[in-house]
Amino acid sequence: MRSAENWQDYELLDATEHNRLERWGKTLLIRPDPQVIWKNDRASALWAKADAVYHRSTKGGGNWEYHRTLPARWNIGWEDLTLIVSPTGFKHTGVFPEQAVNWAWYREKIAKAGRPVRVLNLFGYTGGATLACLAAGATVTHVDASKGMVAWARENAAASGLSARPCRWIVDDCAKFVQRELRRGSRYDAIIMDPPSYGRGPGGEIWKLEDNIYDLITLCASALSDTPLFFAINSYTEGLSPAVMEYILKTNLGPRYGGVTDCDEIGLPVSATGGVVPCGATATWQKE
Repeated sequence: MRSAENWQDYELLDATEHNRLERWGKTLLIRPDPQVIWKNDRASALWAKADAVYHRSTKGGGNWEYHRTLPARWNIGWEDLTLIVSPTGFKHTGVFPEQAVNWAWYREKIAKAGRPVRVLNLFGYTGGATLACLAAGATVTHVDASKGMVAWARENAAASGLSARPCRWIVDDCAKFVQRELRRGSRYDAIIMDPPSYGRGPGGEIWKLEDNIYDLITLCASALSDTPLFFAINSYTEGLSPAVMEYILKTNLGPRYGGVTDCDEIGLPVSATGGVVPCGATATWQKE
């Protein structure tokens, strides 16, 4: 498992009985996590000092219980990037901290390429991967179906001092955008996708990962340049094995470009126990 360990302002302090205790800067939050099925001693006083707790509803969604007044938004840092945190009604904060292990990988590949790199970031959310690629010197096209998420990503870019870097911010259905790019002859040296397990596009289009991911990867493979650098796909769907995603990359990209594929779970280290909480998986293809 690849573990995200280089955070300045995030820490998974403890995890037990379907909950995480997390530090976001100076703020302590308790959020549910269905992967945390184990039980351990809750003797740590930090659990009782949480500033807010997210409670799931039996009808779906949930709500935050605040133990003190918190700002609506605050900043945290990862390496030289600044990310805006804001608790949402669906337990998320605008940052998936486990993805930092992938951000570091993208930065390294782009920095070592020694040439201009065009990156397509699909399902770009609030832009962590986009910022990492911009900071490494790439030109990025950031695509997400949510206007609010794209606006949040642009704010993160501004907070990180990256507003002047070459980036297109696109609100669109990802598959439809790629189809138009193919017709326009636009090609990319690297493609990143972080699709949800389930979602809807701006026009109400239904997205279900298991049903749509093969066709989307196949479509995106045609959008790679003649000298591609890497292709990365993330998944939070428990029933979709990392090896399945790697197999799709291998069979789509290997015959065209050669290269090597890999896959692994990604996770977050738990300070209290030294264990690692699994938080999804990543499959990659890269040119040798």
